[in-house]
Amino acid sequence: MFRRTILGLGLAIVLALPAAAQDRSITVASTTSTEQSGLFGDILPIFTRETGIQVRVVALGTGQALDVARRGDADVVFVHDRAAEQRFVQEGFGGPRHHVMYNDFVIVGPAADPARIAGTTDTVAALRRIAEARAPFVSRGDRSGTHAAELRLWQQAGIDPASGRGQWYREVGQGMGPALNTAAAQNAYILADRGTWLSFRNRQDLKIVVEGDARLFNQYGVMLVNPQRHPHVKAADGQRFIDWILSPAGQAAIAAYRINGEQLFFPNATQPEPTS
Repeated sequence: MFRRTILGLGLAIVLALPAAAQDRSITVASTTSTEQSGLFGDILPIFTRETGIQVRVVALGTGQALDVARRGDADVVFVHDRAAEQRFVQEGFGGPRHHVMYNDFVIVGPAADPARIAGTTDTVAALRRIAEARAPFVSRGDRSGTHAAELRLWQQAGIDPASGRGQWYREVGQGMGPALNTAAAQNAYILADRGTWLSFRNRQDLKIVVEGDARLFNQYGVMLVNPQRHPHVKAADGQRFIDWILSPAGQAAIAAYRINGEQLFFPNATQPEPTS
């Protein structure tokens, strides 16, 4: 039975399967970007066909996804905040951590570009200009990996965005898709992961204005929730999912997922994570 404590926390995806296959399932707590980009909808049926294991995804910001796993309400965590993932492992809630794939963040903004940042590859300088211009900026504000990355970038820029809260800086406390909708409605700047941006349809007057900075690198990792901490964790089937996503077949499925011919995620399970 699907754990009742999961209900209401996020969007659960349940693949349609024959009754026999529904007897075997795992729960993956993951980021909104893996779901809203369409990646999971594309690759999880491949895993299920190969293994007979149904995957239920609870799509939340990374911080919330890790909290779900800490409570033992997931078998696997698939997120994108390296520092938070390392704390999760150090606290004994799961691991080991494996990096799976990467893409990048971009700053999206209105075509009119009131902060005059279009074309720059210096994210920190761009954020300083946004703050100086008091140009509208939408933050996810949801403890997600994207939100954590955004706050790190503001810190590097020497800016406390909270000082603009209620004026030019708005925290929406929602996932990437809804936050992009808010930015589109308000003609505001926003930090987005490229995968969700490419799949986002309600762009209105928004476009990518800053990209290509090494600081925008976005790594995803996967971990098994510790069955010694939570004995009900489906460790064998959870590990089967991890082994598959790191295998040549899983990595090829990630690489093959595209929107309008553009690759959204780049598998790197066999490569060391870039340090730049």
